[in-house]
Amino acid sequence: MRKYLFLPLILLTSVAAAPGGNPQFEGADPHAMFIGNELWVFPTGGPGGSWAADRFGAFSTRDLKSWRPRGELIRRDQIGWIEDDGAPEHFLWAPGVATRNGKYYLYFSVGPQNPTPSRIGVAVADRPEGPYSDSGRPLVTGGKGFEAIDPMVFNDRRSGKSYLYAGGSAGSRLRVWELKPDMVTIAREVPVANPPQFTEGAFLHERGGTYYLSYSHGRFNGPDYSVHYATAPSPVGPWNYRGAILTSDATHKGPGHHSFVTTPNGQSLIVYHRWENPQGGAPYRGERQVAVDRIRYARDGRILPIKMTDGADAPTLVDK
Repeated sequence: MRKYLFLPLILLTSVAAAPGGNPQFEGADPHAMFIGNELWVFPTGGPGGSWAADRFGAFSTRDLKSWRPRGELIRRDQIGWIEDDGAPEHFLWAPGVATRNGKYYLYFSVGPQNPTPSRIGVAVADRPEGPYSDSGRPLVTGGKGFEAIDPMVFNDRRSGKSYLYAGGSAGSRLRVWELKPDMVTIAREVPVANPPQFTEGAFLHERGGTYYLSYSHGRFNGPDYSVHYATAPSPVGPWNYRGAILTSDATHKGPGHHSFVTTPNGQSLIVYHRWENPQGGAPYRGERQVAVDRIRYARDGRILPIKMTDGADAPTLVDK
C-alpha cells in the first residue's frame, strides 16, 4: 500500500546482523517460515543499491545471528499483467509464501491503490529461493472500499483446505478465500466478520485445535501500530477478540506486520518489524528493522504480552 512508497532499502547482497540479535536487519513486512533447520524471511524490498520496490528477495539463518542472502525471487518486469490497469507506476510489497504439492507459492501485493485498485498476484517455484514464475493473472483485485494487500495463505491440516487472507489499511477490511488445490485459483470467497481492531497484515496459525488470527492495528508509521489477535474454532471464525499482544515501548515503536513460527526444537517466535528509537514524533521516517522475539502461551491458550528485546536478550535458535 502507499505506506511503502517512500521507505528504505533492503540490501540482499550483504546483511549486517546486529551483534547478538535484535534488530536483525533492515526491512519490513517479514513473512517467515522454517525450511528444514533454517529460518527464512521474505520481506518487502529487493536487492540493489536503492529501495525500488520492484522485486523480492529472501534471507535465511541457522542461528539468528548471521543471515544468508538468498537472492532475487521475481522482478516487477517479469509480471506480464502488471501494467494492464494503465496506472502510471506500480510497486511490490508484503510477500507471503506457502508450500503445497512440493512447490513454493509467492503471494504479493501490487499497488498503489489509486488511481486504480491494488491487486494480489501469485508466482510459483520449485525451490524457496526461486526463480518464481508468475501465474499469468492477478488472483484478487481491490475496489469498492476494499484494498487488495497483505496476502497470507494458511494450509489447514484438519480439513486439507488452503485459505487466502488479505486486505486492510484504508478500508481496514479483511477478506478470506478458499483456494483450489493448484494454489493459484480461487475456489470461493468465505464470508467472515471483520475482527475488532483490524487494520492490516493478517496472519493465521493453529495450536492445540485453536485457530489464532493475529493482525496489525493502527497507522504503520505511528506509535499506535501494534499486534492484536482473536481466536476461533475454525480458520474462518467466528472470531473471539483477545486483545493486544505487541505494543510500543520506550525505545521501540510501531511493532507489527508479523509472522509466527515454531522452531525445530519447539519454541514459538514472532518475526516482525519495528522502528528503533525514532527521532521526533509521528509520522516516523527512515528505516524499519526486522526483529524476532519469543512467544509464550498461558495454560488456557492465551498469548501472553510479548516483550521486545535487544542484543543478547533476543532469542536464538538453540533456546529452550
